[in-house]
Amino acid sequence: MTTPLRASPLSHGLATLARRLRHHEPLPPPPSRQTDWQQHETPDSSDKSAGRRSGTAVESLCRRPNSARAAVLICLFEGDDGNLRVLLTKRASTLATSPGHVSLPGGKQDEGDADDVATALREAKEEIGLDPSLVEVVTVLQPYATKIGITVIPVVGILFDKNAYRPTPNPSEVEAIFDAPLEMFLQDRNRRAEEAEWMGVKYLLQHFDYQTADKKYDIFGLTAVILIGVASVVYERPPAFAELSSKLWHS
Repeated sequence: MTTPLRASPLSHGLATLARRLRHHEPLPPPPSRQTDWQQHETPDSSDKSAGRRSGTAVESLCRRPNSARAAVLICLFEGDDGNLRVLLTKRASTLATSPGHVSLPGGKQDEGDADDVATALREAKEEIGLDPSLVEVVTVLQPYATKIGITVIPVVGILFDKNAYRPTPNPSEVEAIFDAPLEMFLQDRNRRAEEAEWMGVKYLLQHFDYQTADKKYDIFGLTAVILIGVASVVYERPPAFAELSSKLWHS
């Protein structure tokens, strides 16, 4: 028999955060663009499981599946030290696009997906074995865009019972599953940046170096940009560093 999500001890901090984020108003979704998303492969799946949803922001999601739209799941949970952490993946080295890069669980929207939340939850289950019933989706954030113009919607969910989740990477897509402290994406420690230019727009490509007990990870690009944005909303403060021309990533 499956234990209900709320049966586990409920963190006061997570509950307070969930209440606040439910009232966060995301920007309207941008118009669709006719380009293929290069961040993830498109999996075949008939699983349309839905996680727990709450709040007006989630209820107002746009339901427009198209080949140029994708969603990622920012799954937050409380670490042993009481601080917020986020689930991340290292993509399989055999993938045709972005092999070995750090990424958020997520991918391209399927025609059968009801909305962006459904896309993010389905992809997370396929990639890292995260059961949608364990995640309470509390909000969606402003759309981002890849350099080639693909719309990416961040879906924020809370994993109240981290012990109920058993990481199960899909070897065809994911090499490793790990987690990192969310607040690090607002801090200048373990961060480096390189100047870059895209179609005449100069920007800083942010890199965050993170090390677990036995591995080192480089979190950069759109994944880093999204996590900076999420951390800014959650902690209600801007990052402690410059984000030159961050408009490059916004729809």
